Parts: sequence; structure tokens; C-alpha cells
Amino acid sequence: MPAPNFILTTRRRDRILLALLGVALCALALLSLWLGSEPLALSDIAHIFFQPEQADTVLKQILWDFRLPRILTAILAGAALSSAGLLMQTLFRNPLADPFVLGVNSGASLGVALLLLLFIPLKIEWGAASLWGNSSTLVAACLGAGLSLSLILFLARRVDVLTLLVLGLMLSYAIGATVSIVLFFSQIEPLQSFIAWSFGDFSRVHWQQLILLGPILISGLLLSASMVKALDGLQQGDAFAISLGVAVQRTRLLALLAASLMAGSVTAFCGPIGFIGVAAPHLCRACFRSQQHRYLLPASILMGSLLALAADLVAQAPGLDLVLPLNALTALVGAPIIISALLRQNRLAYALR
Repeated sequence: MPAPNFILTTRRRDRILLALLGVALCALALLSLWLGSEPLALSDIAHIFFQPEQADTVLKQILWDFRLPRILTAILAGAALSSAGLLMQTLFRNPLADPFVLGVNSGASLGVALLLLLFIPLKIEWGAASLWGNSSTLVAACLGAGLSLSLILFLARRVDVLTLLVLGLMLSYAIGATVSIVLFFSQIEPLQSFIAWSFGDFSRVHWQQLILLGPILISGLLLSASMVKALDGLQQGDAFAISLGVAVQRTRLLALLAASLMAGSVTAFCGPIGFIGVAAPHLCRACFRSQQHRYLLPASILMGSLLALAADLVAQAPGLDLVLPLNALTALVGAPIIISALLRQNRLAYALR
């Protein structure tokens, strides 16, 4: 009888933790609506949502056109990156695997770098505020990420998982070297634009882009959720998964497709956002003390959204007239989380010996 009671207690604790993560995410979203370079009073926010005809036009524009799309983008991007990281860590059985381990973000970076180099001989005006410039950057990043994804899916049918991981790393190094050469011949202005893009930024996504990005990321999350049982088997090895009736090759391809699609889309629309995809799954494993994906996946979704939203809030530097580089903040937050989670797991494994 003690075992069932323990299981019930554990499940109740996991549900409570999931609920707390959801509450924390909602609270942080409200805080992000409130704080910023121009703090909004809670009464103003209430008027904008419930009595828009009585709200100030400028404040309404700040909330609807800038803050709300940025917050929704951070939530979706954080959820997608953490889910993709969980898929990669499970697929490769490597705790350091991240959503970009197969070079999808490098492909997006190459697309943007080639675009910047082409702007010089064509003498096309470059500007961050230019609608055409923003759209062309997005298209170039999507094409680069799509080509990398196609190559990875082609190789996944012909090599084993370990070889695929090594090939992905080599592809990232090769593309990174190509980007360096391209930027070496670039002029100052496009080079600065590329550096600004590489910092990562959720605020460059507006409602028009969010209408495209949202369905892609939600589709990736739903595809990930459909594989939770198969992923439980895969993390124990291919032989164990086959004994459970898992179609290993099919599950592996679907996991690669979902992770690369989510990571590539986030990179194309927001720039390369690092560390969230590695840190969130580790933090969830430490909190839930479970390897079951039916708990880890929703927990990673909430935790990734929470980390992305927190990093974005700090990057906006409320009360100051500046915006900090998002990638620097995710690294500062993510690195200690990974270190503490790994140390905690090692202590737990040593205590169980």
C-alpha cells in the first residue's frame, strides 16, 4: 500500500508545481505589461482592456502595438525553445544538447549574413525601421534555417544518432566559418545590423509576424506532445523503445522535425536566443525529480516561457532609456541554472548508490 500512496502524493505535488508555474507566468506577464521605459498604471491597463474608448491613445498604442506582441512572442519562443531542448536531450541522451545542436540557427545566421553582403553591391537602403529590410531579413533567416533543416532530415535517414550529432556540430562549425568570411567582407553598417540581430530581441516581432510565427510554434508544441510516450522509451535506448512497440526511426524524424522547426522559426523571427533550451529542461528535472515526459514537457513549456519573459523584462531595463542584449541575459541566467541542476543531479545519484 505505501507505493500507491507515494505515487499519488508525487502526482499531486507535480500538479501543484505545474499550477505554480502557470500562476508565476501569468504574474510575470502582468508585470511586463506594467513595467517598461514608460510604466503604465494598473488603472490605465484596466481601461485599455475593459474600457478602450476611455483609454489614452498613446498608452493604448504602447500596450497593444509594442508590449503585448513582445510578451506573447517571449512566451511562445520560450516554450518552443525549451521543448526543442528537451527533445534534443532525450533524442541524443546528452544533457548538454540544445535546440541548435544540429546547426539550424547557424543556417539562419548564414542567410542573414549573405543578405547583408548582397545589400552592398545592389546599393539597397538598409534600415532597421524599413519594412522591406525587416521582411528580407526574416525571409533570409527562414531560407537558411530551412536548408539546414532539410539537410539534417536527409542525413537522419542514413546515419545513427551519434553520427548525426557529430555531423550537426561539424555543420555548425562550417556554417559559422562561412558567416565569419562573409562578415569579413561586409561594411560597417550591415555588420552592425547583423550584430544587433545576433543579440536576440522579442520586440522585433509585431502582430503581422506573430500571426505567422504563432501557428508554427504551436504546431511544433502539439507535435512534441503527441510523442511523450515514445520519448519515454527512447531515453532508455533504441532496444528498450522497440520492445515497447515504438517506431524508433519515425519518432526520431518527427522529434528532429519538431525541434528544428521550432528552433529555426524562433531564430528567424527573434534572432538566436541561447541557453533557454538547455536550462529550462534541467531546471524542470531538478524540480519535478522525474524523467516522464508527460510532466517534463508541460513543465518545460511553462519554465521556458517564464525564463524568456523574465530575461525580456530585465532586457527592457524598466525606467531606463536603453535595451540590454537579450542573449547576454539568458546566458547569465542559464549558466548558473545548468551548473546547479547538474550538481544537484550528481549529488542525488551519489546518494542513491
